[in-house]
Order: sequence, then structure tokens, then C-alpha cells
Amino acid sequence: MTPAKAVCIALLLATSIAGQPMVWADDTIPVAVLDTAPAVTQQHLAAPANTPSPAPKRAEFGSERVSEPARHTANWVVDSGDNLSMPFMIIDKAQARVLMFDASGRLTGAASALLGMAVGDDSVPGIGERSLSSILPEERTTPAGRFVASLGRNLAGREILWIDYGAAISLHRVAVGNAKERRLERLASPHLDDKRISYGCVNVPVASFENVVMPAFSGTDGVVYTLPETRPNQSVFNAYYESGPE
Repeated sequence: MTPAKAVCIALLLATSIAGQPMVWADDTIPVAVLDTAPAVTQQHLAAPANTPSPAPKRAEFGSERVSEPARHTANWVVDSGDNLSMPFMIIDKAQARVLMFDASGRLTGAASALLGMAVGDDSVPGIGERSLSSILPEERTTPAGRFVASLGRNLAGREILWIDYGAAISLHRVAVGNAKERRLERLASPHLDDKRISYGCVNVPVASFENVVMPAFSGTDGVVYTLPETRPNQSVFNAYYESGPE
């Protein structure tokens, strides 16, 4: 050891004995304390184990044929848990179909649906406060989005599923009060253009509402995912992702 280095060690010891702490940078080692390289170098550190990613969770569709956007959405809901352990529904506007799932993502029912007369994914601001007679044909849209829904009643006392209360959008039994609209025939029609007739609400067959929708939402809220028809899912569902092939 050189005389100069011996002097440095003596000064450091004296400083420590005097009660003054020795302050060193976290990533350096003073030469006076260590004359050799560290015994543990980077190549001696064990590499982290490669842990395989868990397989994505999937919805169960049974024998039901569903569109690709609806399938991707249901799989995302199940994989991410976005439904928060509640039953959920997908309204596939492009196919005029309603798909009902239990909280685990198992399909419990599917039905044809009637939708708003106009193509579009947004409601006109304040439309829920207006009279039906003031709503123009181009304003009669079924808005896209994620909605926490619950059962309620309309002014006539009939059960409905409130989807977007502020915009007065609900899902209910098919309305047949106006015979000229032929809503029952439209529900049974294979032509998608026939399904655009309502002011924005979603109409389903009576049996589907009473035997599938009402039991699913009885005593609980649920989540309704109304798919967009003019833009991608990512623009409507902020946390949306596609989890890969089936």
C-alpha cells in the first residue's frame, strides 16, 4: 500500500471516529475501502425465469353464431372482467341482434332486435327531455357505449330495461301499438333494413324479454355493451382490446 493511500485510510477512520458519517454515492465504491473489483458481477446473476402468460379467458357461445365484433367484445369482457361480476348484454347493431350472458360469460339467450331508425352511434344532446313528435328521423339513433342497466317501468307501468336513462333509451318487449309499423313482421324478417324503426329504443320478442332479460337482471344491475356501427370498438370502450385468435 502506498504512503498516500495509507494517509487516506487514516483520515477516513479519524472522520468516522469523530462521529461524522461517510457519505458515498449509491453506485460507487471508494478506492480506500476496496482495492479489488466486486466479487459478484453481472454474469453471475441468475436470469429471471420465463413465466408463460396465462391463456386468455373466453366467453361461451354454445352453438350460437355471432359476428366477429360481438365475439371479440364478449371475449374482452370475460378476459378483462369489465362486467364486474355482473350479467352482461351485447347489442350488435350491425346484425340487429341481442346477446345475453351470465356473469361468467356464458351465453344464456339471443334474439333479433329492432333498433333506432337512423344509423349512428351518438344521441342528440337533450333528446331524453323532448317529446317523441319533435324527434326528427335522422335523430332516432340507438347510441353505442357501455351502460350499467337495471330493470324499471315506463309511464304505462310496463317493465323495461333502462340502458341510458338520460337519453330515454331502454330495451323492452316489441311495441305493437302502431299496426302500420309491422314490428312483429320486422323482427322475423331476415333483412337488416327492416330492423330500423324505433326512436332509439331496442325492441325484442316478448318471450326473450320475459324469459331471458328479466331473469338475468332480476335483483341485480348488469352491463349493456351496445356495439358501434360507424367506428371501431376502441373508440367507444376505452379499455377494449382483442386477446388474439380463438
